[in-house]
Amino acid sequence: MAKRHFVPTADRKYTKADFASDQMVKWCPGCGDHAILSSLLNVFPRVGHKKENICMVSGIGCSSRIPYYVDSYGFHSIHGRACAVATGVKLANPALSVWVNMGDGDSMAIGGNHLIHAIRRNQDFNITIFNNEIYGLTKGQYSPTTKFGQITKTSPFGTIDFPFNPGELVMGAQGTFFARALDSVPTLTTDIMERAARHDGCSVVEVLQNCMIFNDKTHASFSAREVRDDRTIVLEHGKPMIFGKNRDKGLRFNGRFLEAVTIGENGVTIDDIMVHDETTEDTGIHMTLARMHGDLPVALGVIRNVNRPSYTELYEDQMDEAMGGCKYKCVDDLLNSGDTWEV
Repeated sequence: MAKRHFVPTADRKYTKADFASDQMVKWCPGCGDHAILSSLLNVFPRVGHKKENICMVSGIGCSSRIPYYVDSYGFHSIHGRACAVATGVKLANPALSVWVNMGDGDSMAIGGNHLIHAIRRNQDFNITIFNNEIYGLTKGQYSPTTKFGQITKTSPFGTIDFPFNPGELVMGAQGTFFARALDSVPTLTTDIMERAARHDGCSVVEVLQNCMIFNDKTHASFSAREVRDDRTIVLEHGKPMIFGKNRDKGLRFNGRFLEAVTIGENGVTIDDIMVHDETTEDTGIHMTLARMHGDLPVALGVIRNVNRPSYTELYEDQMDEAMGGCKYKCVDDLLNSGDTWEV
């Protein structure tokens, strides 16, 4: 089946300013959402879709203010239902580039089932999960990604829920695209979002974002500038998995497990370091990369990027086939078929 490209290309070159709305941005000063918005506004001119063919869909939460801040069409839906609304939008008008913006609670608590099935169906839209591991808009309740044992407004003795890892959830639902970014590295976020926009199918980008009011520095153990190089790894397809401030550390598969090693020590050479393959169908290694923490660096960049027909493509092909062999081309044909009477 040939790939369909539904969204029209713009007939002029846009700039970032073309997509910035005239609305006052009402996030707290220092909130990571500002950086995510800036990355989004940088992506749209790069992708080159017609401005009127971009649609922002959101649920409820701080992240869900996005439709007001992008000068395009948008739909601010209800809590947890952004993926359901986006599904209807894309099927009704495949010529739209649809962007879904949700927080960790909006996407994986009340909206969890919609998220899973949008990924499973490979719906052709771009999901951005703003993950600050807390409910920010409603003032600090723990969310599905809050760390086990953390004290919050709704867990004064420490939460006893085991948290979701969004990457594992995407792999479990047989997702075709998953990437992870940091709000504090906007250039990487922009590059990842552009990759997501060019993916045919459902793309999920988790942005690890800071809520300085209710969950400040939740990602600091690996995102802080002084430790970031040694505690994170930016994956690149076809390249060895190397990280570290001195670019002398890497990931090696040791039997059943990944391990971090230092190149030049204990006989370790560059040839021992694993090469990243984002396109392999098997979710095993991608699942392992998505769940890395502790002694292993947190994976950033595009972790999974698999080529599979999108739901939109399959739906349009099915409708074309059904209509091609059907004598009814519209509702009028159906209503005027068979015996008719004038009254």
